[in-house]
Amino acid sequence: MAQGKRPTVLIAEDEESLREALKLNLELEGYDVATVDNGPGVLKMVKSEYFDLIILDIMLPETDGITICETIRLQHNDVPILFLSARNTGADRVEGLKKGGDDYMTKPFNLEELLLRVDKLITKNKRIKDPQGVPDSYEFAGCKIDFAAHTCLDKDGVEQELSKKEAALLKLLIEHEGDVVSREQILQLVWGYNVYPTTRTIDNFILNFRKFFELDSRNPKHFHSIRGIGYRFTK
Repeated sequence: MAQGKRPTVLIAEDEESLREALKLNLELEGYDVATVDNGPGVLKMVKSEYFDLIILDIMLPETDGITICETIRLQHNDVPILFLSARNTGADRVEGLKKGGDDYMTKPFNLEELLLRVDKLITKNKRIKDPQGVPDSYEFAGCKIDFAAHTCLDKDGVEQELSKKEAALLKLLIEHEGDVVSREQILQLVWGYNVYPTTRTIDNFILNFRKFFELDSRNPKHFHSIRGIGYRFTK
């Protein structure tokens, strides 16, 4: 595993011995691990914390894993989900993947294979969190942003002050030029883990960016809102 911040994994499994064995082995591999043994607990934890991956048992008490996965996806959260199931039918696998799962393993499974799949899923999803850096000073369409000073020159050449969060969101979007950055990724990377603003807060930031940088704010060329998903910057 690459050096840096330890990836976080949520294990949702009601069989205690398996849950603890997975937790121990993932921690030995360098992951921070949280566990839960029922369906509603998964949704509660996902709402309050950020995870790099969820290992989700399909046969959870109270609410099954398929329903949990579907609910998470309806919240536009794209956290990788690896299903575990005691059932090994093609229909179950298809249903799990159709509802938004990224991978599916049947019990009993090979531990080494599971660890490899976990690493692969997290690595695949990591690109948005490890972007190509942009310089402290960035120019586009006749505008200029100074990320270090938290200022910008707008479309009219007027200097505008940026809040720390505005500068951070601008940098995040520009670092991922052309890619849609989801609301969840913005919350985790700009606001941190537990201080979540409303969607309206992010929308207001985008409106400010359009006021500063767009010739026609009603028909933006640079700062786009992708309804129900996230936001995208194009140069």
